[in-house]
Amino acid sequence: MLFKAYPVLFTTLMSGIEENLSRLRAKIFKACEKVKRNPQEIKIVAVTKNVAVEKINEALDCGIEIIGENKVQEAQAKYDQIDKKVLWHLVGHLQTNKVKKALEIFEMIQSVDSLKLAEEIDRRAKEKNEIFPILIEVNTSGEPTKYGVKPEQTENLIREMQKLENLRIRGLMTVGPASDDKQKVRQAFRQLRGIYEKLEKVKMSNLELEYLSMGMSSDFEEAIEEGSNMLRIGTAIFGPRS
Repeated sequence: MLFKAYPVLFTTLMSGIEENLSRLRAKIFKACEKVKRNPQEIKIVAVTKNVAVEKINEALDCGIEIIGENKVQEAQAKYDQIDKKVLWHLVGHLQTNKVKKALEIFEMIQSVDSLKLAEEIDRRAKEKNEIFPILIEVNTSGEPTKYGVKPEQTENLIREMQKLENLRIRGLMTVGPASDDKQKVRQAFRQLRGIYEKLEKVKMSNLELEYLSMGMSSDFEEAIEEGSNMLRIGTAIFGPRS
C-alpha cells in the first residue's frame, strides 16, 4: 500500500505545467519508441501565445529551453520580464516592416515563406554583422487560410535565396491541416519530409538543414512518426487559452 501511494503523492506535489510536461514527454517517448527513434532528438518549442510570464517562467523551471511566439509585439512585451536563459523562436507570420525588431528578440524565425521577407532578414542581419537562422514555412495542407510557400515552389524559392549570405536555412516548417483525419495529417507531414530529403541533395552555401518543425498539441505524435524533430506545443503545456 505504501508503494502504491507514492505516485499519488508525487502527482499532488507537481504543478499543472510540470504535470503537463511530464505527460507530454511520456507521449513523445512512446511515439519515438514506436518508430525506433531517440527521444532526445526531439526539441520542444513551448508556444507562449497569450501565456502569462509567470507560467512561462514555470515552464522554463521545468526544463523548457525554447519558447515560441506568434507575434513580435507580444514577444517584445514579455522579453525583458524573462531573465532565464532561453532561446526565442518566432513561429507566426512576420511582416517585413517588423523584421528589424524581430532580429533584436528572436534567435530563429520559423515562418519565412517569400523571397522578399528573406531579403529583408538578410539585410537586417548584415547590418548587425550576424548570420541569422531561418526555417522555410511550407503550406502542405493546401488550406488558403494558412501561410507558407506551395510545396512545389519550395526548392525554387530556396535556390533564389542562395545569394543571401547573412541567412542560414536550417530546415522546414509546416502547420498540419485542421482535420480529424489522421491520414490527411500524416500526408501533410510526409510531404514535408519528402521535400526535406530532396533538399538534402542540394548544395548551397547558406543551406544547412537540421530541423523539420512540424507537429503541435493535437498532432505531435503523428509528426514524430513522420520524421519531425521540432515540435511547437502550446495547449498541451499551458492548457487552453483565449
